[in-house]
Amino acid sequence: MKLKPVNSISGISPNDFVRDYLNKGQPVIIKDFISKESSCWQKWSYDYFKEIAGSEQIDIYGREEESQNHAASPPVGRMSFGEYLDKISTEPTELRLFLFNLIKIRPELKKDVIYNDVTGGKVLQWLPYMFFGGEGSATRNHFDIDMSHVFISQFQGTKRIWLFPNNQSDLMYKLPYNFHSIANLKTSSYDEYPALKLLDGYEAVINPGDTLYMPAGWWHYIQYDTEGYSISVRALANSISEKIKGARNLFVTRYFDDTMRKVFKGKWLDYKIKTARKRADRAIRKRERK
Repeated sequence: MKLKPVNSISGISPNDFVRDYLNKGQPVIIKDFISKESSCWQKWSYDYFKEIAGSEQIDIYGREEESQNHAASPPVGRMSFGEYLDKISTEPTELRLFLFNLIKIRPELKKDVIYNDVTGGKVLQWLPYMFFGGEGSATRNHFDIDMSHVFISQFQGTKRIWLFPNNQSDLMYKLPYNFHSIANLKTSSYDEYPALKLLDGYEAVINPGDTLYMPAGWWHYIQYDTEGYSISVRALANSISEKIKGARNLFVTRYFDDTMRKVFKGKWLDYKIKTARKRADRAIRKRERK
């Protein structure tokens, strides 16, 4: 597996960003996507979040290896938001918060963030999600079901993100009718998953103030080097075909998969794993012939 560093930019105009990154589907770290004048930089902290929303009951998520047959991992439990923040700030933990919309719960937070929309108005600023994780936690390797561009901004701590274009899906051991792979990019062995050796992607390390642009449909494996949190906002895919694919994933594919899983149970997962391995072997042979 090859990983190249992601370049960083700042002060770019919307026209240049759309031409050089959005239209080309090229990942990049943006240093000024969240304005330095935003009050969130001085105002937000774990203590502040506990003060305004500490009693909120939240779903928490853990390791995802046991939920390979699900489009989205189910939560592993519930606790108050304040208890969760205390936990990640005092000890390493694999527990994460997934698609947690604190800004919906406390809409007054929205005015604390000023976006420097480098897309010229394409970013859906009204749909922010927050992601919290403890030191050592990670998401499984996946791409986003809706095929949108993603801008993930780090506010506390450090995240390490591995990125790969969608055309390497077979090398990822992508499960059919799902949006994740059966291999763990960090812990799976090349003996068991030899196609992983052929992956060619990027590594981004983002710190507070950094925003990673992830192009539509790109695979990403997110690791929390330290505890911390980020906000993601989205922009719709460039092409009509990508938009249609995203809509099909949301409204057809995942429900078809749910139905087949309920009808055929473990046999359905066995079929998908077998198919993923066949496709990976075929991708290896294709690379060897070049």
